[in-house]
Amino acid sequence: MLLTGSEILIECLKEQGVDTIFGYPGGAILNVYDALYKHGKEIKHYLTSHEQGAAHAADGYARSTGKVGVCFATSGPGATNLVTGIATAQMDSIPMVCVTCNVGLPYLGRDSFQEVDITGITMPITKHNYIVKDVNKLADVIRSAFRIAASGRKGVVLIDITKDVTANKAEYTYKVPEPILPHVDTITNEDVEAAAELINNSEKPLLYVGGGAVASGARDEILSFLDKTDMPVCSTSMGLGVVPSDHQNYLGMIGMHGTVAANVAANDCDLLISAGARFSDRVATSFKHFAPNAKIIHLDIDPAEINKNIKAHASVTGDLKEIFKQLKLRIGSKRFTSWKDEMINFHKEHPLKYKKDENLRPQFIIEKINEITKGEAIITTEVGQHQMWACQFLEVKYPRYFFTSGGLGTMGYGLGAAIGAKAGNPDKTVINIAGDGCFYMNNNELATSVFGGLPVIEILINNEVLGMVRQWQTLLYKKHYSHTTLNKGTDFCKLAEAYGALSFEVTKPEEFAPALKEAIASGKSCLINCIIDRDEMVLPMIPAGAACDDIISFDDMC
Repeated sequence: MLLTGSEILIECLKEQGVDTIFGYPGGAILNVYDALYKHGKEIKHYLTSHEQGAAHAADGYARSTGKVGVCFATSGPGATNLVTGIATAQMDSIPMVCVTCNVGLPYLGRDSFQEVDITGITMPITKHNYIVKDVNKLADVIRSAFRIAASGRKGVVLIDITKDVTANKAEYTYKVPEPILPHVDTITNEDVEAAAELINNSEKPLLYVGGGAVASGARDEILSFLDKTDMPVCSTSMGLGVVPSDHQNYLGMIGMHGTVAANVAANDCDLLISAGARFSDRVATSFKHFAPNAKIIHLDIDPAEINKNIKAHASVTGDLKEIFKQLKLRIGSKRFTSWKDEMINFHKEHPLKYKKDENLRPQFIIEKINEITKGEAIITTEVGQHQMWACQFLEVKYPRYFFTSGGLGTMGYGLGAAIGAKAGNPDKTVINIAGDGCFYMNNNELATSVFGGLPVIEILINNEVLGMVRQWQTLLYKKHYSHTTLNKGTDFCKLAEAYGALSFEVTKPEEFAPALKEAIASGKSCLINCIIDRDEMVLPMIPAGAACDDIISFDDMC
């Protein structure tokens, strides 16, 4: 069948099961949008307010569904506007395919209008990328891009297509997509046995679960492993929901703003088992002093992560589902109940705390979200204090029900991600927890939410400052509040209403629950503007570069 490059692109997307795209058209990609026009019943396209919003929406769609997210952008500034969203997804190993179109082949390298070397720009922040200059190669490139994005350690693939290729014709033949098989060929008996031996010989092991456990779908295998061993477990922000928040072995989040118990357990354990985590500096705040008494087992799909930040005494590379299946067969009947009970009791004695009074507190807001949604809502966040309060106090019951920008820490991520999650899960309530600093960066996507028929609830934790930076300035910079105050006089409720969303302003604790209940019942895009004190802090906190022993707790500040 003889088709144009644009038609081949659309047919190949249909081959891959793509039914949702987020994007923004422009001159270089017009042929593609013309081809897409004929397939509106098969592929839903959501026009975002900005290309960065499209990338974040594709990311949120991928995280919430487990499918490959897809976004479109035109050449030049359209393509460069994707860059932050690409880097965000790549840092968190999210499967995405980004399609951009460039100037025609005769105009490449001539500083043509809206020309940019987007493959060169994105090479360091993608898993792979392509520039397609021959229409005969286009179909194979698209198929390869989806396979690369979704296999092994997942990531972002960018396809840049010159405009003449979108118009030129070539033969197209439908192909059934190659199945994406679990990455198990790197799992060896020797590696699994070495890890099992360390577990069998330990007395105080700790399981540390990261985002790779979500990506691999290893929840059931990990819970079964915990049932057999009865060891304590903690999570990164990326791994929240793999082990339910109310699980009897769960100590909470580990790291800079993790629970005291999770960090003490890492400090005191004699074996730390990392499952799909990368020992980032927000967890191992001091590489030199992290888990000082422990041997390390590192389980990861990417061999490049092994020994990168923390030296491992044993490691297994491959799909976590299969690794945990094999580990369970090789570990003995030894259970670590007394050690687990010790740490769980310590966790109960040193819980997360906040001041409970007549003032509206962000932690109270999170607790009310738990109470009202019962863990059945998909929740995204922006980046900052509100993000950490959410990680600390949210009760996350399932994988893919909570996600945030973990690696890049992208302010402006959450609203686009929430929109993508709603597109992939239209029957679920989707909430984005934001700070006012982030909302200044992305409030234009409220228009996408309203116009696109993708209602999300924006809960704005509004303290009129860049809260996390101010917190550091308070604790570490002698209260030099340099350019972190945001009292710009913006009426966020009127702004939301201008976009066509409902708005609520909350200043007292008793006002929040009715507002959230009404927002959920409305089925519309909503903003709940929650006014809190600017000096509210995220605690506990381990300063960057410090060890667990240097933790600043709530009691230290009161």
